[in-house]
Amino acid sequence: MRGFVTPGYLLRHARPEVRLVYTGFLALTVLGFVTVAVFQVAYVGPTPERIAGYYRGGQRGNAMTFAKTPRELLEVTHFHAFIMSVVYLVLAHLLLATAASTRAKRLGIVAGFVGLTGDIVSVWLIRYVSAAFVWVQLASWAGQWVGYWTFVYYPVREMWFEHGNQALPPD
Repeated sequence: MRGFVTPGYLLRHARPEVRLVYTGFLALTVLGFVTVAVFQVAYVGPTPERIAGYYRGGQRGNAMTFAKTPRELLEVTHFHAFIMSVVYLVLAHLLLATAASTRAKRLGIVAGFVGLTGDIVSVWLIRYVSAAFVWVQLASWAGQWVGYWTFVYYPVREMWFEHGNQALPPD
């Protein structure tokens, strides 16, 4: 982690074992992202009607659903605010340690932050203000995915596919 405070530090210059650790973290993070995608599509959305029904209650197919309680929303908010902030912090730092353009870095960092924040806040707005806030959640999901893939793509490219990268030496 000391490398991050060195001016000009790039992941392509990290020792092979450090790159393996970061790659392992990114692989596990991608697995987490896949579960998010399945949850978003199969259980919550992907349509505005399904999202509103998930939080506000209603009919979903042949089943009746109930509105999310304040306790349910509080538990989800609490967990996501803490966990996703740490994941965001690590991923953003990995992105910053790449040679990606300033524009790509800013896009990933801002899209990720706005998407995560919007996703956390929109569930409350959908449930207690108006079903119209499903559009905020859908936009937040889009922002999250732009951020997520920026956070993963550039570090992997930097560590393993960029010119000047050292191959893993034999033991």
